[in-house]
Amino acid sequence: MTSNIIDGKKIAQEIRDEIKNKIKDFKQKPGLAVVLVGEDEASKIYVKNKEKDCQEIGFYSEVHRLPEKTTENELLDLINNLNNSKKIHGIIVQLPLPDHIKEELVINSILPEKDVDGFTYINAGKLLTGNNGLLPCTPAGCIELIKRTGIDIKGKEAVIVGRSNIVGKPMAILLMQNHATITVCHSKTKDLKEVTKRADILVAAIGRAKMITAEMVKDNAIIIDVGMNKDEQGKLCGDVDFDNVKEKVSFITPVPGGVGPMTRAMLMKNTLEAFLLQTNGGK
Repeated sequence: MTSNIIDGKKIAQEIRDEIKNKIKDFKQKPGLAVVLVGEDEASKIYVKNKEKDCQEIGFYSEVHRLPEKTTENELLDLINNLNNSKKIHGIIVQLPLPDHIKEELVINSILPEKDVDGFTYINAGKLLTGNNGLLPCTPAGCIELIKRTGIDIKGKEAVIVGRSNIVGKPMAILLMQNHATITVCHSKTKDLKEVTKRADILVAAIGRAKMITAEMVKDNAIIIDVGMNKDEQGKLCGDVDFDNVKEKVSFITPVPGGVGPMTRAMLMKNTLEAFLLQTNGGK
């Protein structure tokens, strides 16, 4: 990899090693429960990877694979059992859920202290008000990637393209908490190029293949590409036209191998944090 490409795989491995080292003498190990409803292929891969991460680090893990026709009440009963389990410190319900199940209801039935995805209203509220809660994994991973370049976020102009609850909005808040000046763009933004060209830090989370082109980017900017798309050839690519943009910027994340591995690493970090809070520092 050339010097300006941020290697998310390498940084994620460093984080997993740090966690592994921290827990090696713990009598009880942090426990993560992953719930998968239905047969979504991408979800199955994500769940397998999370299982693998737990194994590598030494976490206790449970995977609950439920059929597509599982009722909302059956799922809520399972979450209630996991909320009460002393072995489980973190719970994630893999999204998307089948249409007959209300996502918000299910997510908010997870105890906030076990919500290692950081999606419950309580953790979202804590993020917004600057209180300590569990952070959403992808935005937290993006901040970690920026910090590990050695660049100081303070005072930088940051532009986020995308305003989803999972990435865009929490990303804006985290950058603001790190003292960046932020602009959030979306489908109704006028003259997007003029806004993105101001960015010292540009976070692309719009979900459109190669939408951010070289002329939309400031020289020596830091580019964090959260996108996960397929190009015309069916090849995995991000929201940024990587090959043309990389020559112009100081740092850029690749797709794959950038933000993706970091999201998983931050899930492990959140699980450790949840464990420490619930067990009084692992004692």
